[in-house]
Amino acid sequence: MFLRWLQADEAFPRSRQSDSGWVPHTRATIYLSPRLWYLRVNVLEAQDLVVTKPNRIPEVMVRIELGGQARRTRPLSSRTNSPVWNDELLFVAAEPFSDEYLAVYVLDHVASNKDETMGSIKIPLNTVPKRVNHRAVDPKWYDLEREKKDIKEVAHEVTEKIKGNAKFMSRIHLLICLEGGYHVLDESTQYTSDTNPSERRLWKQPVAMLELGIRGAINLQPMKTRDGKSCSDAYCVAKYGRKWVRTRTVLDSLAPRWHEQYMWDVYDPCTVLTVGVFDNHHLGGNGSFPDKALSHTPGHTHGVGNGGNGAAAAHGGHGRKDEIIGKVRIRLSTLETDREYAHRYPLIVLDRSGVKSRGDIELVVRLSCVRRLNMMLAYIQPLLPKQHYISPINVRYTEQLRDAAMRIVTARLARSEPPVRAEVVQYMLDVDQFRWSYRRSKANWYRIIRVFDGFASVAVWFRDICLWKNPVTTVLVHVLYCILVWYPELILPTLFLYMFLIGAWQYRFRSRQPPHMDVDLSHANSTGQEELDEEFDSIPSAKSSEVVRFRYDRMRALAGRVQTVMGDLATQLERFHAFLNWRDPRATTIFITFCLVTAIILYVTPFRVIATVFGFYALRHPRFRNGMPSIPMNFFRRLPALSDRML
Repeated sequence: MFLRWLQADEAFPRSRQSDSGWVPHTRATIYLSPRLWYLRVNVLEAQDLVVTKPNRIPEVMVRIELGGQARRTRPLSSRTNSPVWNDELLFVAAEPFSDEYLAVYVLDHVASNKDETMGSIKIPLNTVPKRVNHRAVDPKWYDLEREKKDIKEVAHEVTEKIKGNAKFMSRIHLLICLEGGYHVLDESTQYTSDTNPSERRLWKQPVAMLELGIRGAINLQPMKTRDGKSCSDAYCVAKYGRKWVRTRTVLDSLAPRWHEQYMWDVYDPCTVLTVGVFDNHHLGGNGSFPDKALSHTPGHTHGVGNGGNGAAAAHGGHGRKDEIIGKVRIRLSTLETDREYAHRYPLIVLDRSGVKSRGDIELVVRLSCVRRLNMMLAYIQPLLPKQHYISPINVRYTEQLRDAAMRIVTARLARSEPPVRAEVVQYMLDVDQFRWSYRRSKANWYRIIRVFDGFASVAVWFRDICLWKNPVTTVLVHVLYCILVWYPELILPTLFLYMFLIGAWQYRFRSRQPPHMDVDLSHANSTGQEELDEEFDSIPSAKSSEVVRFRYDRMRALAGRVQTVMGDLATQLERFHAFLNWRDPRATTIFITFCLVTAIILYVTPFRVIATVFGFYALRHPRFRNGMPSIPMNFFRRLPALSDRML
């Protein structure tokens, strides 16, 4: 059995701390993040809007609010007071919908900083239809309520309604639906842990079971001082899919032992498990635990001897934040099925002073296969639900919706008991993933170079073959080339056999343990203090104008290099168009004449002869080379591009 020394009952920590004196912040808890839906609102048109100033053409827009999200349509000027927008707006909504309302306001933009409300309505979300595919949803007309100026107007309208002489009201035409066929991203797509759609009925059967054993941590760095002594009150948070787990807090220990086990259903093996370690700063009013100690062994979870102090510890310290110790990401696809991985992972954090190792965490992970065939088939299926490809969401909304989803998850988990603090959720979800970082830009550049190193190695190998640096290898390449030319049916089998042999040879060098944070890959060690200070600067910047100017100039220098590379790439691609677009009449004449002659030669000469001659020419001995660029390369470089039209 997996981790026999661990407790198997997830209620064990709660039952162990069932005494009234236990602090709520210290117990192990399981959380479920809210199920998120996309809310699509198509603002079609409005009719019979009432303008406050009759002699003025209104500039009408619609503002829609859902929770903390607000979107606006484009402003329109309409002489008939019946504008037509046909604008589509997207929101993120969270279950349950019973207490949520969609607020719609029709506004008249009367001045630069002033909008007057022409009508409004609140629509309960539990009345909004749901759909799981791209079927059509019928739009509806909604009556708009005018803003009442005073009590007399309200009384007059009530009287008219009683008499049956109610005025004809303005109305708005809306198409509203909750989209259940999409997956709402609340984390970075690079580290996603869930790809299921919002509608539970569309979920497939799980293909595997993920088991995580959190043994403990060692060599943790002290995160605070209590009674003149450095200490840490560490706890662990793990997230996969909608299920979040939090271990109990181990007080006053730099080597806490949790010995807790959790399990998740896995629907897609190409997902990521995230485990973070934090220091609890919400145990006492002054960041310290009450002096009344507990009878438990030091280094284990502690409680408070008396209930009053326990309540103070539970609710104290609202202004403090839990300190980040570090986190680990494990991609499930890197794990072999039905194998236990017991490994110690470094907890690495990057802050303003540089990269720091704050200890190690001991984890045991196992991915148990439930349906092996379905797990293999998952690799050839789309990563996201079908609706993302049938009716894709506009790219410009993606990051905006992801930010809204993260805010909803953060708010819901912060209201749990005990709460998962906002700083913890944001760190686990990588809220700052898309913020500008000179270090991250440099690291990504070197990642691109590393990918192209393989192509460069092949080019160097082929150049050595052409220069006959190893005559035996060159002769063998000649023989292989002749075989492939005269027997072309062997080209694809040889290619796939070659890749099979490479993959089989690389098997012996496979990783034995799941990968973890790589300091060198992140360029954390080679980053200067100024670059780190810029990365952790707030938005807007809190630095002086001289510092901001220096950073801006440095960013411009980096952007200039990127711009140059992109311009060179665009120039090379435009030269391909210049072959036939007659921008250079002489070059196009030469090229089409060459194409005509080549077509005649290829028609009368067997292809095998042409290919053999071309191959032997490319592999000719250095004594038959003059070291100058080839004729095709000279011709290509002389072709015009659109760069000469740039200002």
